[in-house]
Formats: sequence, C-alpha cells, structure tokens
Amino acid sequence: MLIKMGSILDSETNLLSDWTSMEMGFYFYTACCFLTIFSKPSIAIDTLTTSESLTDGMTLVSNDGSFELGFFTPGSSKNRYLGIWYNNIPMHTVVWVANRINPINDSTGLLKIQSNGKILLQVQNKTAVWSTNSTARVENPVLHLLDSGNLVVRDGKDSKPENYLWQSFDYPSDTMLPGMKICIDLRTGFHRRLAAWKNWDDPSPGDLTFGVEFHGSPEMVLRKGSEKYQRSGLWNGDGFSGTPKLRLNPIFDYDFIWNDNEVYYIYSLKNKSVMSRFVLNQTQSVRQRYTWNPEAQTWMQFSMMPSDYCDKFGRCGPNVGCDGNKLPTCQCLTGFRPRRLDRWNSSDYSAGCIHSEPLNCHSGDGFIRIGKVKTPDTSNSWVNQTMNLKECRAKCLRNCSCMAYTNVYVTRGGSGCAMWFGDLLDIKQFQSDGQDFYVRVSASEAEQKKKAKVKLAIILGTVIAALWGFLLIVCYIRRSRRKLKDEVEDKNLNGREDKDENEDMELAVFEFGTIAQATDSFSFINKLGQGGFGPVYMGTLADGQEIAVKRLSKSSGQGLNEFKNEVKLIAKLQHWNLVRLLGCCMQRDERMLVYEYMPNRSLDLFIFDQTRRTVLTWSKRFQIICGIARGLLYLHQDSRLRIIHRDLKTSNVLLDSEMNPKISDFGMARTFGGDQSEANTNRVVGTYGYMAPEYAIDGVFSVKSDVFSFGILLLELISGKKNRGFYHVNQSGNLIEHAAGMEVMGRR
Repeated sequence: MLIKMGSILDSETNLLSDWTSMEMGFYFYTACCFLTIFSKPSIAIDTLTTSESLTDGMTLVSNDGSFELGFFTPGSSKNRYLGIWYNNIPMHTVVWVANRINPINDSTGLLKIQSNGKILLQVQNKTAVWSTNSTARVENPVLHLLDSGNLVVRDGKDSKPENYLWQSFDYPSDTMLPGMKICIDLRTGFHRRLAAWKNWDDPSPGDLTFGVEFHGSPEMVLRKGSEKYQRSGLWNGDGFSGTPKLRLNPIFDYDFIWNDNEVYYIYSLKNKSVMSRFVLNQTQSVRQRYTWNPEAQTWMQFSMMPSDYCDKFGRCGPNVGCDGNKLPTCQCLTGFRPRRLDRWNSSDYSAGCIHSEPLNCHSGDGFIRIGKVKTPDTSNSWVNQTMNLKECRAKCLRNCSCMAYTNVYVTRGGSGCAMWFGDLLDIKQFQSDGQDFYVRVSASEAEQKKKAKVKLAIILGTVIAALWGFLLIVCYIRRSRRKLKDEVEDKNLNGREDKDENEDMELAVFEFGTIAQATDSFSFINKLGQGGFGPVYMGTLADGQEIAVKRLSKSSGQGLNEFKNEVKLIAKLQHWNLVRLLGCCMQRDERMLVYEYMPNRSLDLFIFDQTRRTVLTWSKRFQIICGIARGLLYLHQDSRLRIIHRDLKTSNVLLDSEMNPKISDFGMARTFGGDQSEANTNRVVGTYGYMAPEYAIDGVFSVKSDVFSFGILLLELISGKKNRGFYHVNQSGNLIEHAAGMEVMGRR
C-alpha cells in the first residue's frame, strides 16, 4: 500500500480542531513519534503494482534493506533523477539512473507500471521523460527491487519469479554490481556496457565506456570516445592476460563466458557481507573497484585500471613490448629492431619495430616464445575454440600472414588457439605471471635463439651444480653451529634443563601451504592486526575451524628461542582464561603460531573506542576483570610451571564471542622454579606504561611485575583512558598519579 504523507497530515490537522486539550496532547505525542519513525518517507515494501505509483519523496527498499529506489539530486545540481543507491550506508552512493538524459527540474516526478508491463516515468503527471519498451502480454505486472540492486519487471502470477520481462541490469549506468553481466548477446547483437557520468553533478553518459568487444576474439575494452583507452587482453580460462594477478584477490571471483548465445563478464563476492562495486570515473578516465570499509565508514579503492604507463592503449608502436620496469619503457620484441632508428633514439616509439631478418614463409620460418605478457590487440586476431597448441602452431606456420599464436582456454579445462595477423599492437611485459605467446621470426633467428638457450642451459646447469654443492656444505656447518648455539641459549634462558622438555606436547604441526590456503595467502582483508613481532591473520581450515595465525616477521626481535619458548609454554597451559594454542609451523624460514580465533579480537579495541565501549557494561567489565585475574592466578600458582607473563596489557587480552577474556602472547614469558620468587635480566622487554618500576629500571621481575601490569590494565578498563599519553585539564601526571590523587581526595 502506498503511504501518502501529505494526505495523512491534512486529514489529521482537520481533526485537531474538534478534540479536547487532553486529546490534542495525546495526538501531538503520537504524531511526533510517527514523524520520527517516518522522517524519510518510504514505501515499506520492495514492489510496485499497476494500482500504485511512486512520487518524489517516497522510495522502494529491497527486502534485505541493501538498496533503495527513489528520486535524488546529484552534487550541486538542481535536477531530479530516478535512481538506485545503497541504502544501509551513510554515504549516498548511486549505482543506477533511469532518466540519465532527461532530468526533471522539479519535484513532480511520478513512477508507475502500466498494465502491459511498461515502466513509465512522468513529470507533472502527464509528460513522459523515460520509459521501457514492452511487447510481452502480462496478466499481473509487478515492478520489484531485488536485494542485488536489480530493478525488474515480472509477472506476479508467474511461478518462476526469475523470469524477468525487463531488468535494469540490462541497461547499466556507470556501476557494475555483483551478478550483473557486461556482455554481447550474439543472437540479437545487443550490447550491455557501462558509461561514466559526465561529472559528479551530471549523470548523463560521458565518453568513457567499458564493455565486451568481439573482433576475432573477445576481450574487455575501455574506450574514451571512439578511441581504445585500455583493454584486458585475452581470457585464458583463469583470468585476463592484462591483469594476471587479479584472480588471487580476496574480495571477488569473476568469469568470462563465451558460448553460442553470448559473451559476458560477471563477478560475485567471496564474502556476502562485503560490499564492493565496479565503477567508471570520467574525471580520471579510469575504471575503479571500491570496497566499503565499515570502520572508516567510507569507500576504499581496491584496484584501478589503467594503473601505470603501459596500461594505456598503444603507448608503444607495433611489435613493441611496454615494460615499466625498464628504460626505455618501450622495447622491441625479440627478433625485431626499430623501424625508424632516428626517431627511436629520440624517444619516439610510434613507428614501432620490424623483423631483424626478413621472413621467408615458403623456405621456412620459426617462432620465438615471449613469456609473461598481455597479449596483443585482438582487432586482427582469429580464435578456434577446440584447436590445441601444436595444431595452432602448424596452422599459423602455413599461413604467411600469421605473425603470432598462443593457446587460449575458452572455459576452464578447455583449450583453444588464438592467432594474430599483421602488426602486433599494445603488448605489455610483466615480471611474473602473464601469458606466453609465440612470435614469428626468420628460421635463422629462431635457430640462433634455440642455440643460445641450449648454451645458457649448460652454463646455468654447471653453475647451479657447483653452487648446490657449496650450499650443502655451508648449510651443514651453519646448522651444526645453530644447534649448538640454541642448546646454550636454552640453558641460559631457563637456568636449567626442564625435565618436561621432551614430553609429548600433543601439538599439531601445520604445513605452510595449509596455513596459506586458510588465510587466502595472507591477504590484507584477513589481517587482524600488527603485533610487535609481526602480523596476525584470521583463517579458516579445510574442516571449517576458524583460526588466528601469528606470523613472525623475519625482521622482528623475536628469534628462534622466543618462538620455542612461546610454543613450549602455551602448549602446557590449559585454562579457560588463556588463549589456546592449536599448533605451529616452522617450515623454511617461516615461524607461525596457530591459535583459536577470538571473534571480538582484543580488549583495547573496545575500551578506547567511543562507540564500542558502550558494549562494556559495568557487570561485563567486572566479569572481564575477574577472568583476567583467574588467568594470572593460574600462571602464578596453579600451573605446572610458575610463569611470569612480562607483557600483560589490554592488547594482549583477547575476547571470545561471549566477551570472555583470554590472556595471549607468551613470547616474553619466563618460568620460575618452585623455590624462586624473583629474577634479574639484562634485557628488559615489554611495553612501557605497563612495566613495574623495579623491572623497567633494574630489570628485576617477579609475580609482582604482572600484578602491577594488571593494576594498570584495571585502571584503563575502568576509566577508558590510556596510561601512556593520559592528559587531564586540571593536573599533570599519568593515569596512575591521577587515580592516586582521586584516592587522596576521597579520603579527605
């Protein structure tokens, strides 16, 4: 049912004159509540039927609340447009505009759906400014805003709601959303492509467009006007040759499908809770991907194309590779030389390169493999979807116009052949990844290249064999020295040989590959934080168990002894208020600790944050204090070894899903014997602001050191202020002195 705010308020105003003062007061209170709730007038549904209409000031909201449809004014413009935007974020972000070309200059816009399924946008209830074409016969047409941000027309009586009669995803603006296709319909020739806004105030189509182009073989092309500006390179089944590393990203998966009916690019999000959009930026002439950062409450740029000098189309001339890591940036392909040496030496590469030796197709040519490139422009290419690489080479060799070939996977697991005729344009050279392709050269050039490769292989083989033998000797000597050094350091560290050291700790040892897979190759989005000894990542094992991985930095101060110390200590500690160690990894030069995952992360993220601290009620804070105290009591008295933590602070107290505290990070911990009460160290470690004075100054530590740190933590938890950097307008000193002063005032 359509909510019409004006008519409701008018009718209620007429009633006020007849009511008593008490009734008026009650109504005034009710009306205020009503206006508060509906301060942003909206239709409380996601559909519009033929008996309803949408006027300026009202909106449709998708079922899950992700997207909203209504009228808006962009930037400093005074025009009104019908569009779709993200509903559940504070930053107004429009993803689709209906009347891009025909704006409305007042607030009389009205949207409705006719009985034939046609969508009609009118101004002043008579003039049409935008509409859709519909030839289908529909009994009960419904306009529906989906959770994907797709506005669709469907038959309300159709048992299959996905049978759309029309959808906004077929007519994108400047933004691509998950599930949207950028494509060519091979049956009808219909193109679905993005077109940038002219500027922030004007959503009408600019000259920057992005879509699929099919000339010989398909690829994605960014155009500025009629000129190519940037292109993706061939699809090889796993990704585009022009963006070889994009497949490994942690945000989204994507596909490029080519079948008899259509060729299209589509992407989906790996994590449904993440918001990510792909948009064209006319001002900067780039295509960008943004991901929403909920903590900063803003869009963060995830990627951008073109991203460097060589991404822009045709930076170098024909038969030239563009390599941003070399000078000059433009380099002739192997087997080629500059066409105009005088211009080339003046840094004018537009003439490109030609073969160093003339081709002789009939007496025999050869091919040279050029690796790790973005494949050439497909305007003069040809593709066979079933031909393998050997057949591809033979066919190219027989055709004197064929200048290069490569294998291309049309779909994952399939195979195909791509060939180029004439000059090879817009090639980019990568340092790693990229596509291999084979360039036609004279037979003598190919043979010379082959001999050079054999000679190089022999030299490298001899050098590698000699180095391998030398390294084996060096490794043996270093390993022997390191083993002896570790044994001495372990004895000095604990002052005695612990009789439990050889006991079975029942601790899992993880392979590096297992942890890398669990953390999406230690991706940035999985990073939980950065500790003093390296980053911590969130991961998920193959069985679904969530883990936290502490990856020790190679440049950190924590050496092998500290690592072993933490493993030995935590493996023997079993308490509800101590973080549980699941395993470790000591493969190659990697050292990692695998803990149980704490969903609420560390205590400092709550007590020092103005918003999150509201979660910590006084009863919850008391519960956390008691939990930390129980954990310390276990370390100091009840565990098999008396343990001094030496780095107890808010960031080393982790919180599980129910906000229960668990002490973590035992890299600096020390064990005491049963008759030992304190010890000295020449190496003071820990965090300033939490250290007891006798420890920070003289290096003397004991259980009292941890109790002092616990006291600082207690003050911070109660006050919400950090001990270090504490400031009070009426007095100087740190948090401890401030608390002591308050105690004195209390006594008075």
